[in-house]
Amino acid sequence: MQLDKVKAIITGGASGLGFAVARHFVANGGQVTLFDVNQEKGEAAAAELGNAARFMRTDVASEAEVVAQVAAAKDAMGGLNTVINCAGILGAGRVLGKQGPMPLDTFSRTVTVNLIGSFNVAKAAADQMQHNEAGEDGERGVIVNTASVAAYEGQIGQAAYSASKGGVVGMTLPMARELSRFGIRVATIAPGIFWTPMVDGMPEAVQESLSASIPFPSRLGKPEEYADTVAFILGNRYINGETIRLDGAVRLAPK
Repeated sequence: MQLDKVKAIITGGASGLGFAVARHFVANGGQVTLFDVNQEKGEAAAAELGNAARFMRTDVASEAEVVAQVAAAKDAMGGLNTVINCAGILGAGRVLGKQGPMPLDTFSRTVTVNLIGSFNVAKAAADQMQHNEAGEDGERGVIVNTASVAAYEGQIGQAAYSASKGGVVGMTLPMARELSRFGIRVATIAPGIFWTPMVDGMPEAVQESLSASIPFPSRLGKPEEYADTVAFILGNRYINGETIRLDGAVRLAPK
């Protein structure tokens, strides 16, 4: 898919990886609708991107809200052919911590936002995309989900987060297989340690330690590199049903 033809919903689009993708799409002639729960950041992000962007406050965990907002986004853009799922939370906590077992709500909330939220948006968007006019190879749309290297090497304190991201990896192939009859591709990116608002708030010593743990290049990933990978997936129709690690060869230690 050519980027100037993109009409995309980007969840978690107000900051970090999602905003980097939105900026890349708009810079190349595409249109974007940002889904995020942060009203202030979402409005500011859309304003910065200009007329090709709009913001819709959306809780990805709400089925009814997502269905309504996906339809509204399609109407606003005059179509919908791309979804990039970047919305997510960390949900850090030990199974057995100093204060006792992890509250079940911590685990279920993490899975709800990261995994169920991604599925929720993907299915609603696919329902709209199936009616698109078929392009080259019969393509009607592309869905890109965001997992994490923690799906493979979860650290201590990441049981909930790793489970949620492992679920995203696990649903990639079956979803791609099922949606293939509609000409909708599904792929996932599993980022390593990237510069995001969360990392910005860490002490400099911690940031340096994280950078040193990455084999090459020995630095944190740039959101623009994630956006470049998304663009590559959109442009190469033979990428389907796959999860791509984007991590500088890092393998997470137990802690």
